[in-house]
Amino acid sequence: TRGFLRIPDIPHSPATYKNSIMSLRTLAGSALSAMGLRAQVASCRHFDVLQGASARAYSTVMDGLKYAKSHEWAKLEGDVATVGISDHAQGELGDIVYVELPEIGKAVKQGETFGVVESVKAASDVYSPISGEVVEVNNSLVDAPAIVNKDPYTKGWIMKVKISNKADMDKLMDSATYSKECEH
Repeated sequence: TRGFLRIPDIPHSPATYKNSIMSLRTLAGSALSAMGLRAQVASCRHFDVLQGASARAYSTVMDGLKYAKSHEWAKLEGDVATVGISDHAQGELGDIVYVELPEIGKAVKQGETFGVVESVKAASDVYSPISGEVVEVNNSLVDAPAIVNKDPYTKGWIMKVKISNKADMDKLMDSATYSKECEH
């Protein structure tokens, strides 16, 4: 079944399930840490109880990026910032079916919309975490928007912006602060 891991030959008691889930969380956390990522536990809305143990879903928050409250991220390299939506955002949206890309040369302002991401559940405006001029867009998202679901931080970026004000980056959250923001 999609989204579930079957573990055969385990006695079916709530305590055993809880211990198994805790072991899997520890293993997943170690694997993410080795990749420079951090697990963020978020409540799963569709399943409240799994044999007495709470079901949880994980979203990752990557160190070295800056995050907006509206769940976009920016990575500054020189005077160009790569921008996308966070793993938390793509997880909330579900299966992404369309990404509206901005025009190259378009001026974007921090906190203002620059496009739309549509999923099977909803359409959501995407806000620029920084101000500047769009210098590149990820055209691979036109034919394969689900890349954002699979790899939001590397292959699923949306645009690159030559920033006009480096102080915009100081207004964004670091990974630790963003992780706490997503817990609420």
